[in-house]
Amino acid sequence: MNERDREASPFSDQAEGILAPIQFYIPATTSLLERRPRTLKHGDTFGVFDHYGNIVPGKGSPEGIYHKDTRHLSDLRIFVNGARPLLLSSTIQDNNALLRVDLTNPDFVEDGGIEFPRDVIHIARSWFLWNGIGYERFGIRNFDVHSHEIEFSIKFAADFADMFEIRGNRRERRGKISHEISRDGVTFIYKGLDDIVRRTVLRFDPQPRSVDDRSAHFRFDLMPQERMSFFLSVACEQGSAAPERPAHFLPALREARRALRRSTKRAASVESSNEVFNEVLCRSMADIYMLLTDTECGPYPYAGIPWFSTAFGRDGIVTALQMLWVDPAIAKGVLKFLAATQATEIDPQSEAEPGKILHETRSGEMARLGEVPFALYYGSIDSTPLFVVLAARYLERTGDRQTLSQLWPNIEAALVWIDEYGDRDGDGFVEYERAGDGGLVNQGWKDSVDSVFHADGTWPEGSIALCEVQGYVYEAKRCAADIAETLGYSARAAKLRLEAESLRARFEDVFWCEQIGTYALALDGRKRPCKVRSSNAGHLLFSGIASPERAQRVADQLLGSSFFTGWGVRTIASTEARYNPMSYHNGSIWPHDNALIGLGFARYGLKQHVLRLFSGLFGAAVYMDMRRLPELFCGFRKAPGKGPTFYPVACSPQAWSSAAPFAFLQASLGLELCCSGEKVLFRQPRLPDFIDEVVISSLTIGQSEIDILLRRYGTDVSVNVLRRTGRADVAVTL
Repeated sequence: MNERDREASPFSDQAEGILAPIQFYIPATTSLLERRPRTLKHGDTFGVFDHYGNIVPGKGSPEGIYHKDTRHLSDLRIFVNGARPLLLSSTIQDNNALLRVDLTNPDFVEDGGIEFPRDVIHIARSWFLWNGIGYERFGIRNFDVHSHEIEFSIKFAADFADMFEIRGNRRERRGKISHEISRDGVTFIYKGLDDIVRRTVLRFDPQPRSVDDRSAHFRFDLMPQERMSFFLSVACEQGSAAPERPAHFLPALREARRALRRSTKRAASVESSNEVFNEVLCRSMADIYMLLTDTECGPYPYAGIPWFSTAFGRDGIVTALQMLWVDPAIAKGVLKFLAATQATEIDPQSEAEPGKILHETRSGEMARLGEVPFALYYGSIDSTPLFVVLAARYLERTGDRQTLSQLWPNIEAALVWIDEYGDRDGDGFVEYERAGDGGLVNQGWKDSVDSVFHADGTWPEGSIALCEVQGYVYEAKRCAADIAETLGYSARAAKLRLEAESLRARFEDVFWCEQIGTYALALDGRKRPCKVRSSNAGHLLFSGIASPERAQRVADQLLGSSFFTGWGVRTIASTEARYNPMSYHNGSIWPHDNALIGLGFARYGLKQHVLRLFSGLFGAAVYMDMRRLPELFCGFRKAPGKGPTFYPVACSPQAWSSAAPFAFLQASLGLELCCSGEKVLFRQPRLPDFIDEVVISSLTIGQSEIDILLRRYGTDVSVNVLRRTGRADVAVTL
């Protein structure tokens, strides 16, 4: 490896024969798929458990209870008479409110005989999270005809590891951990290098027989058929405020369920004739509302568990776009949050520039100390134009002029950033090049270090102009023109439309590569096209920048054998130099990527393409644990009798993946909502073969609410209004 290769490579030599990954790579010493963890989340707190309801420590283990990017509990395991119980069942409720686990005792052997047999003691564990506290109830029942004395032990620990430590970053120094023991529990105290005090408070009810800094022990004498319960709370606290004593298990559970019902009540509901698809939709909806976090600006969908449980600009916008027809309140929360955090100054380390929209925010110790640059980080080239697109589509969906009037200065600032900072060299295209030493090298949605390359596999030099970003900018200017027109700024609207059309013409001239039959992945700093067949080109259909004839060619290629696996479209074609179906961005399948491509197909009237893609992703979801589409999965071709191949460290759930089924349903039905006329339009509605009927209930538009039945007859779909309040009009175009 020569020095030039050494600079361009995403890997650096750590020792002879060993390549050490850099750039926030997540090492995989164990597979999340292998663990198939159980996840819970509320607000800034989430939990990752094994099937037993335990938190098992060990190298590479992501399990724990986390609060604000810090793991507050790193070990929690239960033992009965010194042995691990046997697993009977483990399930997350359909609404994600509660983890339920059923366990029983193993055979207890003494002096060569069975002291008492397995399956006589039932242990029911129930976990939920609420307001920074994990609550657990242990229900124990003796089903034997004899009495039994049970020794019940709980082992625990708190390592206060930062999320980036768990993801593989090494630290030279850490803060100090101490503990305080009381009769009913233990408090672990971490004084961080950032001078923030973080506490994990474990409380048991009733008091254990004995407790120390590693374990608590109970003894129960259970008569035949006798049952009893005891409780554990795990409070995650930060700062100097006096801790509040947790509520009891049942009152806290009631309040958590009420809050969940209140938040989901505003959304439209969907039910189909296919029970498995209903399970996919149910899990997707539950995951979206679990990932939603109430901020001062409104609800915001955190990106994913475990690695990305925080606000990401791009992820939040794309999730909101996919869910806009179902629940526009998500879009409003995303827009207001991103407006409130929009950059106002130049800061190379955080990649901030005036008008730029956030990429990511973190609140852990390493971010606060600057060990990672993500406290408020702006290294995203596409969040800013997508912010403008979401604003316009939210306005069309809701007619909320008041909110858009408030956001207009932020939209103008975003447009200025696009023209003055985004276009670094004045060539009319928006490009990126890392400003700080610690930020992301690649700043599109494919942000791994090896995701942009030339046809021969070499790395591009200089600033990078991604193809899909130009499409987002084109759509942003058209959308901003629509907002300006609505708000009475006609001259501004006319100028923006001219700019959009000028960009479209330049883009077609420069990015189209007849040699590969699609648009270039990107231009490098010398304006040389990266002639790579990529799924990025599908986003050009989503934005509408592609000409109809070329859009058809792109769509046909994306569903050809080099891209489409039967499960979905790969991120790059199998013919490309860096194709690897097991990679993060160079051959894998991402549900949100496919959903945006599907919406693009629908925009150009390519409904058969939509249905084929929709069927593939649904087929993949059937094989997924809990019917949950993960962040991504491997891009191997579909084979008879074999499900999709999973990616080892994919987040599950991931917000924009969870929203994908709703985007596909919108694309296949051609569903458009225009608040100004309270109009619901179905443009060339179609349904895939696996769905005969769909009922959309409580769909709001303006002051109206409507229930609609759609029924498939071969390739045709009928539309019937079942209930209507208000003056909403339903129309169908063929």
